[in-house]
Amino acid sequence: MTDAIAPFETHVVHNQPPPFPGGNLWRDDVALREAVAREGGGAFAAVLDAYGALAGSELYRLGFDANRNRPLLRTHDAQGHRIDTVDFHPAWHRLMEVAKGHGVAGLSWSQPQPGAHVARAALSFLHHQAEAGSSCPLTMTHAAVPVLRREPALAEWAAKAAAPRYDPRDVPIADKAGITVGMGMTEKQGGSDVRGNRTLATPLAGEGEYSLVGHKWFFSAPMSDGWLVLAQAPGGLSCFLLPRRLPDGTRNAFRLMRLKDKLGDWANASSEVEFCGARARRIGEEGRGVATIIEMVMLTRLDCMLGAAAEMRMALAQALHHARHRTAFGRRLVEQPLMANVLADLALESEASTALALRVARAVDAAAHDPEEAAFARIATAVGKFWICRRAAGFVNEAQECLGGAGYIEESMLPRLYRQAPLNSIWEGSGNVQCLDVLRALSREPLSRQALLRELERARGSDDTYDAALDGLLRLLGEAVVAEAAARRVAASLAILLQAATLLRAGSPVAPAFIASRVAVCAPPAYGMLEASVAFADILERVSPAAWSG
Repeated sequence: MTDAIAPFETHVVHNQPPPFPGGNLWRDDVALREAVAREGGGAFAAVLDAYGALAGSELYRLGFDANRNRPLLRTHDAQGHRIDTVDFHPAWHRLMEVAKGHGVAGLSWSQPQPGAHVARAALSFLHHQAEAGSSCPLTMTHAAVPVLRREPALAEWAAKAAAPRYDPRDVPIADKAGITVGMGMTEKQGGSDVRGNRTLATPLAGEGEYSLVGHKWFFSAPMSDGWLVLAQAPGGLSCFLLPRRLPDGTRNAFRLMRLKDKLGDWANASSEVEFCGARARRIGEEGRGVATIIEMVMLTRLDCMLGAAAEMRMALAQALHHARHRTAFGRRLVEQPLMANVLADLALESEASTALALRVARAVDAAAHDPEEAAFARIATAVGKFWICRRAAGFVNEAQECLGGAGYIEESMLPRLYRQAPLNSIWEGSGNVQCLDVLRALSREPLSRQALLRELERARGSDDTYDAALDGLLRLLGEAVVAEAAARRVAASLAILLQAATLLRAGSPVAPAFIASRVAVCAPPAYGMLEASVAFADILERVSPAAWSG
């Protein structure tokens, strides 16, 4: 029996999935909840539950509006005065208000108890699923706090960056309860080689005060209250805080030249800037700029991992929702063996990425009082940042294919995720930079090497295939010199074994399938190539809330 069709109507709409339900992104994610509890963030479960509900409802809807209405640069006001501001849609400000208010940018610092960094990482993971662009200023604001705390004169900046308050007004920070902080390191001629920067910092009469003349080719979050920048002082490359407004309320001497026309990240603004004698305060010693800002970079790299893992989780959720409600050839898509293989394979990748990112968050959490965890965090952020971010773009594309043509249409979230996915592999150091950093740490930092190998050895004895792969890696690392050209091979092997070790030690039910498909063989060129004996339904049940069944 078919539905009746009125005259001149061409069809009845059926076999279309209902709108994605959103729901509570915390409660619906078994792997995330287990990882947070395992890595020491369980005390914050109520905070994460509340934010998961917001991220899956209000923030999810706001994300579409924020991306449809891109920020606009306003260099001058109606009277011709230079103002250099960026206008945002109200959806953006609400996203920032909710995120800042719930600790996405500051929980680690405002509630400094064990597990706070793990919980803050989970908050970032939840927020990124709803709207990724706003994660950029939230991440940089969070990561700037320990750098700002190095200078007693910047105590107000540190406290207000960590505060759960959002205030977008262009006024001095003395008039604000909460602020945001951006970053400017990259120049046209330098790129990743920041020691090639040419922005000149000239000392002024005040202690630690400088005048900056130069430019930044990528100036992240130009709407911020201040930025951490690198410039050449008389003693070498140094780190500075450059405020938007000076203490007397006047606008600092910089010019926003244009906003970047980006592949994705549409809700957020990135810019080019020129410093025209801008006032800035040095942080740390002259000539120690990279060393000063490195703690910030470790935290932002962690958030790149979290962002990529979050994009995987949301892409998987969208694909699963579609497959559970769409039928083809007499069965739901999720019941088709080959589609189930693809979805289960994506689920393995998603859980392994989430597990490793939260394991690194625990290392960051313990770094202040545990030298081994600090050393592990140092190298694992580079390993994980390379691999998880590298896998995200292909993952999202595979999820798009699960929706067919609907996954290529802007009414779906998948095009936005697909544009966003490459960003984290580029931002804060591209893949080659991360892999070379891994080699550097292995050869020059014995504590990092030892901490990494101990982490891998702790999973020995749980799986024969894992043990054999670990032995092979140890032989490779035992070579006198690992060739630079082999850096990606080394980093990828480390990442996959770290993911496997984390899943094994967690007792995850997906560990055997992950090891069989990624450790026993080289990572396959496409998803959906699991052995037919793998229990696809069990894996999919683990990642599918009851609300998605249909």
